[in-house]
Amino acid sequence: MSENEQFSQMEAKARARMKERGVEVSDIAELVFFLQKKYHPDLTIDECTLNVNRVLAKREVQNAILTGIELDVLAEQKKLSEPLQTMLEIDESLYGVDEVLAFSIVNIYGSIGFTNYGYIDKEKPGILKRLNDKSTGECHTFLDDIVGAISAAASSRLAHRARHTE
Repeated sequence: MSENEQFSQMEAKARARMKERGVEVSDIAELVFFLQKKYHPDLTIDECTLNVNRVLAKREVQNAILTGIELDVLAEQKKLSEPLQTMLEIDESLYGVDEVLAFSIVNIYGSIGFTNYGYIDKEKPGILKRLNDKSTGECHTFLDDIVGAISAAASSRLAHRARHTE
């Protein structure tokens, strides 16, 4: 298997795992639109989707997705040792490792990503609201931050590219 085939298989697996957890690329594109619409009046959802897809093509993003979702699923299945099990189940505010994993994505396109991430993590619009709903019985401790980070990175990518085309 060539390196390119491996990467495309990894990307397909990461996308499939997100979809299994109820997250579509369009959900993330809507977050990008939410973050960038006031700065780019002619922005389209297609442009947002393109930037999300470019972020998802990055291997470090795929690794973060696969790792985070696996930990969320293990927490749902109650297969983690204490105290980690409880920290993930309740999304313990002082745990922070979920944000650290998300930062690996945010950092890809520079410091603007951190601002975007902080804002969207606080506001929790769109899919992030559902992912943070603890009443569903699902654990998305990592996935909510990963989705927010992907949207922040895609927003940063969009902003950088727009700056170079003006």
